[in-house]
Amino acid sequence: MQGIGPELPLNRDDKHGLYTLLVSYKEQVKQNFKNLLLTAPGERIMNPDFGVGVRQFLFNPKSGVEAKLRQRIARQVNRYMPFVKIQKISFNTPLASAGFPQDANALSVSVEYMVPSVNLEAAIILQGEDIN
Repeated sequence: MQGIGPELPLNRDDKHGLYTLLVSYKEQVKQNFKNLLLTAPGERIMNPDFGVGVRQFLFNPKSGVEAKLRQRIARQVNRYMPFVKIQKISFNTPLASAGFPQDANALSVSVEYMVPSVNLEAAIILQGEDIN
């Protein structure tokens, strides 16, 4: 089977050609969705509105962040990935191994979604290392 698109970040691989390729729609949709979430508005040339820009919400007061982020995710998905239906958006404070919050201001974003046309249900979880 040929690949659908390149895996990002690019990695050299001779299996499918020059670079590692994604071979399933689930992987491709997840990569595109993660790209949409992490890209800051203005970062993509010739498309300044593209992206949720999760990083810009990191140091805002936690009380207002969730509603703004939820709204921004819904608006961006509706515009750039209309085939994706968001099921649930959750925000959590990541826990350290002892069961205590690592940082009261740390944020983990979980987005459960589906793509009805290919019968796909999946989730993306962004934590500190993904966002920073």
